[in-house]
This record gives sequence, C-alpha cells and structure tokens, in this order.
Amino acid sequence: MIEKEKKRQRSQIHLIPSENFVSENVLKALGSCLTNKYAEGYAGRRYYQGNKIIDEIESLCIERAKELFGVEHVNVQPLSGAPANLAILMALTKNGDCQLSQLLSHGGHLSMGQEVSVTRRLCKAIHYHLTEDGEVNWQELEDLAKKYKPKIIWSGGTAYTKIFDWKKYTEIANEIGAYFVADISHIGGLVAGGAHPSPVVFADVIMTTTHKTLRGPRGAMIMVTKKGLEKDIELAKKIDKAVFPGVQGGPHMETVTALAVALGEAKKDSFKDYSKEVVVNAKRMAEELRKRDYKLIGGGSENHMVWIDLRNKSVDGWMAAWGLEFGGIITNRQTIPFDPKSPYYPSGLRVGTPAVTSLGMKEEDMKKIVMWIDRVVEKVKSDERWKKIGQVERDEDQRLRRKFKELMKDDEVLVGVRKEVEGFLKKFVV
Repeated sequence: MIEKEKKRQRSQIHLIPSENFVSENVLKALGSCLTNKYAEGYAGRRYYQGNKIIDEIESLCIERAKELFGVEHVNVQPLSGAPANLAILMALTKNGDCQLSQLLSHGGHLSMGQEVSVTRRLCKAIHYHLTEDGEVNWQELEDLAKKYKPKIIWSGGTAYTKIFDWKKYTEIANEIGAYFVADISHIGGLVAGGAHPSPVVFADVIMTTTHKTLRGPRGAMIMVTKKGLEKDIELAKKIDKAVFPGVQGGPHMETVTALAVALGEAKKDSFKDYSKEVVVNAKRMAEELRKRDYKLIGGGSENHMVWIDLRNKSVDGWMAAWGLEFGGIITNRQTIPFDPKSPYYPSGLRVGTPAVTSLGMKEEDMKKIVMWIDRVVEKVKSDERWKKIGQVERDEDQRLRRKFKELMKDDEVLVGVRKEVEGFLKKFVV
C-alpha cells in the first residue's frame, strides 16, 4: 500500500494548500529509531530513564525554532494543530471565559471553538465573518470583542488569501485586555522564509503546524513572544503544563527530530527562495484563473492559496474536486463566505502552490496547470447528465453523485488530462 501511495504521489499534481513534500532527511528522521523512545516530560525533567540524547535533540529543535521565528519560548511537542490550540485554550482561559475566532464556514478552523469541536466545550466561542471579498470584517470583529470581552482573539484558519493585518488584531485585543493568538499554520513557512510579515511583535502566542509551508513533519509548535511574557511572566510555564500533562502524554520524538531537521533546512537561503516562489506561483495561478473567468475570493492571492468561487461555473466544489482527481489533479472543496450550500457539497474550491513549488515548478507551469483545471471544469459543467446535481431531493442527488463518480473516472476528456499530467510530472522528482 505504501508503494501504491508513492506511485500516486508521483503521478498527480498536488494543489491542496496544506500539503507539501518533505526532504529525504526529514523522512529519514521520521523513520528512525527515535520512534522507540518514551520521553514524557521536558528536557532535564523526564519521567523515564535513557533520555540523554533525546534531551539534546529536543533542545536543539527548540533553539532552532526560537532563532528562526525570533521568539522567547517554544514548545515543540504538540502532536498537531488541533491539540496545540486545545492546549492554548487550557493555558489562557478558565470557566466562564470566551474566545473570538473566524467562523468555520468562512475559512476558520475547527480547533478555535467551532460548534463540533471539543474546544467549544472547553470555552464559549463567538465568531466573526469574512466579507464577500474575503477580508476580515474588522468592524464586526471589534464590535464583538467589545460586547463579549473574549479572553482570546484568534487570527487564522484554513482559508484566507490576503496578508494578515497583525496590527489590527492586536489593537483590538489590547483594547479589551485579551490575548492575541496568531495561528499561522498555513503560512508558517512563508513567515520563516520572509515571504509574509511576521506576527511576533504583535501576538502574545503563536501556533503553527509544521507540515504545510514549513515543509516539516506532521506536528505543531506553540511559541510565546516577548509581548506575551510581558503580559504574563508565567505564560511559557502555563503553555508547557497545558501541553504535558494537560492534553497529551509522551511526545513523538521521531517527529520532534524530523522537525529539528526541517527547521535547519528553513534557515538556508534556498528555503527563503522557495517561500518567495510559492507566493509568486500562487499569484500567477490566480491571474490565469481570472483570465478564464473564475471568480476568486479576495480577487487573487497574496500568499500560497487561491480560493475559488465556482458558482458562475455551474458546478459545486464536490463535482470539481472529484473531476479534477480523475484528471490527475488533487485539490479540496471549500465553503465560501456566506455559502448557500453545505460544507460537504460547498460552492468553492481551495488550491495552493507549496507542494508543486517544492517539486521545482515555476510560473509558466502554473499556466499549464490552470489550463488543465479549466478543461476538467468545463467538461464537468457541459455534461447534461449532471445538471440536476444539488437541485433535487437528497436520494436522487446521491444517486446522481454516485453515477457521476462511476462515469467520470473513465471519461475520455478526464483520462486525456490525466495522461498529460502524468507525462508532465516525469520531469519533476518527488
């Protein structure tokens, strides 16, 4: 099965904004003997014996993260972004407190107090929206902050194509005495590489996953800034205690080791060049999509992501995503602001350039990829058999969607695109 997955990754174009290709050295660390070791606790304060080398590795990982991002304290043990945000909530809030975050259907993240997440049980949540143009509704955010006095104001989520205005967030948070927590999971690598402004001087706490634009293993880091420590001198200790023993036990030391490797790679000039190229490629992809009459949330891209509103194309995100997969292009469906459709069958599509840029693709390659995207969408759109999808009662709709997948995977146009994609990818090494 691993060999099959390896073949799949080598034969499809990967445009999911939260996916990337790690280096051979990161893979070696993930598959190393570090997976054999239990290391509950922190360096110098373990609950198991035999952790001398483990302490050295984790300490190195922390120092590299502190240097790369310019922060005072880093916890590198969170297993992923959701438990990291859960730990932040445990550290910064108590019963009766409130958190304010971007609504899930407007590009927010589950782990910021969304209705179906345990983070909502832990702390009451209020949500702000994006405008139809994909910008934060700053007036709403400020009004909600003044009304509900949240303990935490979150920035970040799963869909946002603009440059974050860190100053606005911190001004609102400072006015009501809230912590400003910047979740930079999607743009962590862009921040590290200098392709996006850093939130370090504005945020109290920063969380980033490590496997997206940072091009590391699947994990997360929680960073405490100088500003955060000035607000609460015990903040770093609270974060560490919330991670362990608060929400998890022993860390995955193979992941921490692989993260240390990735952070070392991110210090190099080549990574800075990579980060800038990610943004250049996303802007070019957005430009080419606009030329073909695709409506983009935010009008384009200022980071690694392009957020497409497909309503004028008469297909939904589910149809487009499956059609593209059958054509050898991997994307993911995504709700758009004020989406009239459900999250499972949304009106939007989310694409990004981290993975293709890691393969060495440039601007002209984005033009070719958009040509294939458009060819697939036009094929799906023009097929009379699918005109009723999303417009009929549930049982008939499900039958149509099953039929769609059965027939589209062998459709002549989509098979043709898939073969072109496979030929194109032969000059890039995964």
